[in-house]
Amino acid sequence: MSVLRVLVADDHALVRSGIVALLEAAELEVAGQASTGREAVAAAARLRPDVVLMDIRMPDMDGIEATAAVTAAPDAPSVLVLTTFDLDEYVYRALAAGASGFLLKDAPPDRLVEAVRTVAAGEALLAPGLTRRLIERYLTAPPAAQPPDHLTPREQEIWLLIASGLSNAEIGRKLFLSEATVKAHITRLLAKLGLRDRVQAVVAAYESGLIRPGGG
Repeated sequence: MSVLRVLVADDHALVRSGIVALLEAAELEVAGQASTGREAVAAAARLRPDVVLMDIRMPDMDGIEATAAVTAAPDAPSVLVLTTFDLDEYVYRALAAGASGFLLKDAPPDRLVEAVRTVAAGEALLAPGLTRRLIERYLTAPPAAQPPDHLTPREQEIWLLIASGLSNAEIGRKLFLSEATVKAHITRLLAKLGLRDRVQAVVAAYESGLIRPGGG
């Protein structure tokens, strides 16, 4: 198995050095470091890491703008945003910009390593209920919409269940499908919608009006 390569972006040198030490102790490769959002975007394009650890509040270009720029690139790395507050409005904006999840800066060291491995594997690092709470708090309700017509009825159904906060296992039980089948449906759904992961699927469901803030 190849070693995961991580780019660390934070404007505080002491924080960066601590993160670097933790990653290297866990035998992850630190591909590079950046102290501004603009540096992070350039380094991600040049170094092509597997994961970018992105601080939200940075000079020159903040982490939200940088996340959007990094994830817009072909074969983009996963972005894990670092934040001080778990209900910071910036977290929702970072998710909408393409981040695969977020981690609190005071999280235990082993949680940081676990988080990097999780997003590198293409998973989303957010509990469904927390994702929904963030979205409902910061998204203005759009007009109701219909699912894109290129989705199958089953894919539309699964998309709505993801947006409602159900896990793969819960979706499987509800629809009488195996978890492997649910995962396959989700993979096709994400590909059709051009989305990275289930966090992005939840955001898209709210932004399209398929799920109404405060409703289900």
